[in-house]
Amino acid sequence: MENLLSILRDNPLVSFTILLLVVLTLPPIFERLRLPGLVGLLFAGVVLGKDGLHLLDADSESIKLFADIGKIYLMFVAGLEIDLAEFRKTKERSLVFGALTFFLPLSMGTIVGLNFGFGWNASILIGSLLASHTLLGFPIVQRLGMVKNQAVMVTIGATIFTDIAALLVLAISVSIHSGDFSSISLMIQLVSLGIYSAIILFGFGRLGKEYFRRTGDEESNQFLFVLLSVFLASIGAQLINVDKIVGAFLAGLAVNDVVGNGPVKEKVEFVGGTLFIPFFFVGMGLLLDIPAFVKTIQFELPLVIGIVGGLIVSKLLAATATKFIYRYNWSESLTMWSLSLPQVAATLAAALAAYQIQNSAGERLINDAVFNSVIVLMLVTSILGPVLTAQFATKLPLPKTKNNGNDEKIGSTLDEWLPELKSEQEKNRFTVVIPIYNPHTQRDLIEMGALLAKKESGIIVPVSIAAANVHMDDPQVDGNLKQSQMLLERAIEISQEFSVDTDPIIRIDDHIAQGISRSAKEKNANLIIMGWRENIGLKARLFGTIVDTVFWSSHCPVAVMRLWDNPTNLHRILLPVKNISKATIETIKFAKLFAEANQGTITLLHICDRQTPPQQVTEFKTTLSRLMTEYGLAENAKIKMIIHDAPAQVIIRASHQFDLVILRSFRRRTAGGLAVSDITTEVLKKLRCSLVLFGQPHS
Repeated sequence: MENLLSILRDNPLVSFTILLLVVLTLPPIFERLRLPGLVGLLFAGVVLGKDGLHLLDADSESIKLFADIGKIYLMFVAGLEIDLAEFRKTKERSLVFGALTFFLPLSMGTIVGLNFGFGWNASILIGSLLASHTLLGFPIVQRLGMVKNQAVMVTIGATIFTDIAALLVLAISVSIHSGDFSSISLMIQLVSLGIYSAIILFGFGRLGKEYFRRTGDEESNQFLFVLLSVFLASIGAQLINVDKIVGAFLAGLAVNDVVGNGPVKEKVEFVGGTLFIPFFFVGMGLLLDIPAFVKTIQFELPLVIGIVGGLIVSKLLAATATKFIYRYNWSESLTMWSLSLPQVAATLAAALAAYQIQNSAGERLINDAVFNSVIVLMLVTSILGPVLTAQFATKLPLPKTKNNGNDEKIGSTLDEWLPELKSEQEKNRFTVVIPIYNPHTQRDLIEMGALLAKKESGIIVPVSIAAANVHMDDPQVDGNLKQSQMLLERAIEISQEFSVDTDPIIRIDDHIAQGISRSAKEKNANLIIMGWRENIGLKARLFGTIVDTVFWSSHCPVAVMRLWDNPTNLHRILLPVKNISKATIETIKFAKLFAEANQGTITLLHICDRQTPPQQVTEFKTTLSRLMTEYGLAENAKIKMIIHDAPAQVIIRASHQFDLVILRSFRRRTAGGLAVSDITTEVLKKLRCSLVLFGQPHS
C-alpha cells in the first residue's frame, strides 16, 4: 500500500488531477460556511500533505513547479489589478497614506521581532510582512457604489506604494541573508534593482503597447506575450539576486495600461484564478507543519498575538493619522483601516519566499513560528477586514467633488455630468444598427429599432455579415451572400410597416462580431440592438459569444434584448438604479427614449442595504428626483425606494408588475459572455418578462 502511495505521489499527472479536484470542490464548500475559499485550499493542503493522507508531496518537482507558477501569477495579478488611473487622480494623498500604512506596521513588526529575539534583518522583514495589504473588501465598496469616495480611492492607490516597498524590503533582506553583507554590496543591489525596475516598467510597457498595436485583435498571441513578460521578468529578478515575485509584480504594473480591462486581462486572470493561484494556496497548506503550527499557537502565542495585534493597531494608527491630516470623517477613516487590514497576496508570497530561503549555514530567514504566525494573520485579517468594511462603508457619505489641495477635482457630480451630457448632440442622423443573423428574433429586433429610430426621425441599418473565405470565388461565399440578402429583404419588409427609413448592409468579413462593430463605426451609429439567448454551447463559454465581442469592441451603446412579447406591447418599464453615474444617466436616457416611443412609463427602483443611513437614502432620492426633472421624466416616471438586503429578490418580485426590465451591464468580457454583477446574474436566471441588458463604452 505504501509503495502504491509513493508511486502516486511521484506521478505528476496524479498530482495535477488531485489539485484540480481540490480547486473545483473545496472553495465553494468553505464559502458556504462564510469562510474565504482560500482557507479551504490551505485546509486541503494540510489534509493531503505529510501530516494527513500524504497524497501530495511538497518536495516533489511537480508540486514545486505548480506552487512557483501560482506564486508568480499571484503577484502578477496583484500588480495588474492596481488601478493606475485612480492612483494618478489621488497620487499625493495615496503616497501619504501609503507611507503611513507602510512605515507604522513596519516599525511595529520590527519592534515585535526584536522583542522576541530575532535579528535586525529578520525583524525588519517581519515588519514588511505587515506593511502591505490586499484589497479583499473592494467588491463590498463597489457593491455599495462607494468606489469614487476619495478615502476609498486613496486606499486603493496606496496599495502601489505598500506592495512595492514591502517587496523591496524582501529583496534586500534576502540578499543580506544569502551572502556577506556590506555597504558596497547593498549599493550594488539597490542600483541593479533600480535599473532592472526601469527596464521592466518602461521597457516592457512600451514594448507591450507596440506589440498590441501591431497585433490588433490577435488575443491569443497577446495573451502569450503577457505570460512571456511575466516569466521573463521573474527570471530577470533572480539574475540580480532578487526574489522572482518582485519581477512578477513589476511585470503586472508594466502591462497594466497595455491590457486595460480588456479581453486579454480577462483571459490572464481566468487562467490564474482558476488554476495556478489556487495551486499556490494548496502548496502553502502542504508546507504547514501541523505539530509545529499547534506548538506555535500553544507555546508562541505571545508572538502570534504580537504580530496580529501589531498589524491591527498600526493600520488603525495609519488610518487615524490620515483622518486628521486630510480631515476625513470617522466612517472614511475606519473604512480605510478595514480595507488595508487583509494580508493575503503580497504577504503570503513574501512570507513563503523568506521561509524557503536558506543561507550557507542552512538557516532560514524566518522560522516556523513566524511562518505559522503569518498564516494565522492571514486567516484573521481575511475574515475581519471584509466584515469591518461591510460595517463602515455603509456609513460613508455619497461621493462628492473635493479639492485635493492642488485644485484638482476628485470624482464627478451631477452638476458636472448633466451639462456635458446635454451638450453631446450628435451631428449625424440618429442611427440604429441591427445585426441580422437569427430569423426567429429578427422581427422583434427590427420593431424595437424602428420604434426608437422613428421617435428620433432617424434611420435603421440592418446588417448581415456573410462569412468570408480565403477565396472569394468559393461557392460557400456565394451561398452566404444569398442567405444574407434574404435576411435583409425580410428586414426591409418589416421596417416598411413602421414607415422608417432603412439602409441595409451586407458585409463580407471573416469575423462576424468585428464586422458588426466596424459597420456600426462606419455608419457612426448611435445604438446597436442585438438579440441574446441564455443557453450557449461549450465553444461560446470558452471563447465568448458574438454578442459579447460586439459589446466589448463597439464605439456606441449596445442594447442586448431577450423579448418575450412584441416591443409594441411593452409599456411598463422597470429600471433598477444602483448609483448615480454617467453610465446610469445613459441607461435612463435609453429607457426614456423607448418609453416615449412606445407611450410607456418608467419606474426607477433603488434598493438600499438595511444599514444604509436614512440621510444617505434621502440624499440619493433627492438627486434622482432632480435627474428626472432635468430630463423631463417627471410626468411618465416615478421613483421607488426599497430597503432590503437581497436586491435580486426585490427586482424579481417587482418585475411581475412590469413588461420590461432594463439592466446595466459592463464593458468587460469574460469567457462565458457578458460581464454582469452577481445580482444581475441571479435576476437573469429567474426573470419571467422581457429584458434589455444595456451598456455603453467606457463603462
